[in-house]
Formats: sequence, C-alpha cells, structure tokens
Amino acid sequence: MDSVLDTAKTWLNDFFEPEVKKEVQHLIDNDQEELKERFYKNMEFGTGGMRGIMGVGTNRINKYTLGKSTQGLANYLNKTYQNETPKVVIAYDCRHNSDTLSQTVAEVLSANNLKVYRFSALRTTPELSFAVRHLGCHAGIVLTASHNPPEYNGYKVYWGDGGQIVPPQDGEIIAEIDALNYEDVNFKAKPELIEAIDTEVDEAFFEASVKNGSFNADGKDDFKIVFTSIHGTSITAIPEVLKRAGYKNVTVIEEQAEPDGNFPTVKSPNPEEPEALAMAIAKAEEIGADMVVGTDPDSDRLGIAVRNLEGKIELLNGNQTMVLMTKFLLDQYQKKGFKGNEFIATTIVSTPMVEQLAKSYRVGFKTALTGFKWIGKMIKDFPNEQFVGGGEESFGYMVGDFVRDKDAVTATLLACEVASQAKAGGSSFYKELIDCYVKFGFYKEHLISLTKKGISGAEEIKQMLKEFKENPVESVQGSKVIWIEDYNTSIAKNVVTGEEKHIDLPKSNVLVYETEDGTRIAARPSGTEPKVKFYMTTNMKLNDPKDFKSVNSQLDAKIKGIIAELNLG
Repeated sequence: MDSVLDTAKTWLNDFFEPEVKKEVQHLIDNDQEELKERFYKNMEFGTGGMRGIMGVGTNRINKYTLGKSTQGLANYLNKTYQNETPKVVIAYDCRHNSDTLSQTVAEVLSANNLKVYRFSALRTTPELSFAVRHLGCHAGIVLTASHNPPEYNGYKVYWGDGGQIVPPQDGEIIAEIDALNYEDVNFKAKPELIEAIDTEVDEAFFEASVKNGSFNADGKDDFKIVFTSIHGTSITAIPEVLKRAGYKNVTVIEEQAEPDGNFPTVKSPNPEEPEALAMAIAKAEEIGADMVVGTDPDSDRLGIAVRNLEGKIELLNGNQTMVLMTKFLLDQYQKKGFKGNEFIATTIVSTPMVEQLAKSYRVGFKTALTGFKWIGKMIKDFPNEQFVGGGEESFGYMVGDFVRDKDAVTATLLACEVASQAKAGGSSFYKELIDCYVKFGFYKEHLISLTKKGISGAEEIKQMLKEFKENPVESVQGSKVIWIEDYNTSIAKNVVTGEEKHIDLPKSNVLVYETEDGTRIAARPSGTEPKVKFYMTTNMKLNDPKDFKSVNSQLDAKIKGIIAELNLG
C-alpha cells in the first residue's frame, strides 16, 4: 500500500488541476480501497488499445493518462518521421467526455508540432480507419470504449496503413510512454495545427462503403430492415449507406437513435447481448421485417437477427453471420473468376467452418490471434494477396481492405445484400446458413464470459487460467483430447504421439484443447475488459436440411454437457 500511496501523492503537485488534487487527497484521507484500485498500476494497452473506467488516477481514463499516452505517441512519430510533419486524424464516439478528451488529445499532438485533423462531431471507428489513408496520415486515434459499460472510455491508436498498431510499433510506442512522467506532457495547444473535418471525409467513406458492400442484390424494394444504433455513432453512417445502396424500407428505432453515453434503454450497448436488440426485434415482429441490425457504440461490431424456420426473429451469433457473409463474397469473386491470390481470415477462437469454406473455394486461409488488429495486419504483411473478407466470433467483420478494422457499416450493407438476394430467390438468410451446414459441416459455438473486477478479480482470472493449464483436460464429452495448443509457449503438442508443432503467431495467453471428434475449447483473458473467456466449438455432419432441428438439439446438448463438465455453469 505504501507504493500506491507514494504514487497517489505525486498527483498532489501543482501540475495537476485543483479539483484533481482535491479528489486525490480525499481518497488518501477517506477511502484507501478506492485509492488502491485507482493507483495500483498504470493503464495498459490491450488487444484494442487502452480502455478503462473514467476518473482520477493512473489506472483510470482521464486527461492525464490520455495526455501521457499521446505525448509518447507524439515523441515516437516525431522520431520516426524526422524529415516531415507527422499528421494524425482523431475521431470520437458517443461516450461521456469523448468530445473533451479528444480535444485534449488534439491539443497535445499540436503542442508537439503535429498536424491534426479532428472530426467536428462523433464518427464511427471504421470511418476513422478509412480516414487515416484517405487523408494520408501517419496515425489515427479514436476515443471509444466499444461495447463496455457507460463508466468506461478508451483510446485506440492506428498506424499509417489504417490498421491498429501492432508489433513493432506498439511496443516502441509503449516504451516511449513508459519513459515519461506526467509532468512531461505538453498541453500547450497550437490551434493553427488543428483542423476540423466532416462532410468531405463522410462522402468518401459512404461512397467506398457502398462500392465494397453492395452487389446489386435483387429484391431490395421488398426487403424490410429494422436498424438500431443503440445510442451510438452508427446513426451517422448506416442509414445513409443503406439508402444509397437502394434500401428504402429501413425502420430506425427512434428511442435508441439519439447518441447517449448512458445507453438508457439497454443494460449493455453490446449487440452480442440479446437484450440490446430486444426493442428492435419487437418492432420487427410488429411490422413484419425481414432483418434486424444493431451496432455497438463505435460501430465496429454488428448483431443480426433474421427469421428462422418458424418465421420468428432469431439473433444469430458472430460465427454464423461471418460464415454466410464470407460465402457470399466468395460467390461474387467466383463469378468474376478467381485470380489465385485471394484469401479469407479469422481468429483462433472463431469457428473452424471458415477454413472449410476456404478449402471448398480453393482460396487462401489465414488465422490470427484474437483482436481484429491481427487481421488488419495481414493485409500489410501480404501485399501481393487479395483480402476478400473475414471476421471474428465477437460480431466483427471486415469487407475487403479499404477499411483496416472491423466495420459494422459496410458489413451491415453486406448482410442486407445476402438476405435480400436470398429472399428474392425464394430462400432466406437462415435457410442459406443451413445449406452451409450441409455443405461445410454443422459447427456450433458457445462462449462463456466470466467478469472478475478489480485487483482481486485480476488475480482470480490469472489463477483460473493457471489451473486450466496445470490440470489438463483429458477428454470432453467422451472424446479424448489429442492436441493442446499453448500460445504462451508457441507449442502445439499431440498428447497421444508426443509430436510437437511450432505455432507461428505472436505469443499470447491462450490455451486450446482439441479432441479426436474436432471439439475445441479455448481459454483466454479479455484484453479490454476484466473477464476470462471460454470458447467452445463442436460439430456434426448434417446430411439434409430436414435434419437441422434434430442435429441442432444434439449439438446444444453437447455444449451443455461441456459447460457442466468444466464447471463453467
């Protein structure tokens, strides 16, 4: 506790604003536990940058923690581009303080002689990624906490390729940040270096989204969509993109259309959660809509609900939408003729079904660590190959390479194209998915996410993962474990033969068990939230669409059995 107290006392000097010093002193005098939570460590970069609870302290998002990170980034950019003026574009979402914090970030960058383009109002994360390359910038920053609760905010950094920072830049930038004291931050803005941007970039982004996401699908006049932005930024882009692509029957949930960092109509602004789309689903049932689309606050994730075989609106998971959208894209490429350099991509905890798609269409397949920055990095790493599309189980998808991060704007348009075309042809999104299960194998996934907050929670997560590794699972629902993949050691071991393979990915705290029947169980801590996650995927053959319900029930039962077996229920 002494080190925490010493750290907190450094925030009592005159560099910090009076109200900040007052709050720190109050914590020192009255609330040692809260003081510890706020000062026991520095805010760290995870898979999505820096994300945390807003407030005073080194372990909180505030003017000073963001200022220090921005100063470190500015130092790095000035060292890297010594013979030119580095340019940075900044966007922000609907969260509390995003506007003022983004202005602070702009001021620190300008104080260090960087040219800054700052969106004049809230914009989506995919538009920020697009804007980096469109404006010829060296870096980009978006103020967002994605789908986290209202008390959170965050900060994601993008490099000149439009993708999130990855090795070696991320480590080098972090080293610059760690070398600083808060007093090293230059907050003295140079307003002449800060330029407001808006409609010109919007127009270019909308045009590119329609170009990449529209395939002249049939049946648009007869296709009904219910859309909700869940109080987030996508209201600035998705309705307009759908309109430009020819969709006229779009009903926006007005009660959720106003950007609001409190997210007053939902428990969580996360489209992975059925409750977040409840209002939109109810409206879809009322008006007889074909599809529901909802996005998270910064519009990089999308949730989709469509009519099932009984005609009821059903929420799909990220794996299901990813598979069908990827197949649709491959069909479009196939019509034009493959050039032989195309590839699709996903992550190590997403459905193995994507690899089966790649084999069937004879295109390249790449897999990445969790975190969409790794998929974006592939485009930079393989410049002679054509990225078709790809995504991850957590409701993120990217269409082509004009945006280098998950993009709910273009993915929403693509999903509507798939569904509209299917309906016009006498099928449906859901039926097309079942046809995929027949052709490529019926894979079913499930995620268990356990929240463990605070210092004790971090230790609990660490212990759970340690036990998962030190007490290996030997079988799952009667199927013997064959492979154990340890991404911390980069070794995949066949526990039957003793064979070992090198995992050619960066080291990461992920452990995967795979059984002889193809069941996979992965465990990892979240990089952006106080959670530990367990991913399960299992599969069976589906010989005929008529057998879908029966096989689906069997897979559900198997997943329930896995949850019980691992004591995760």
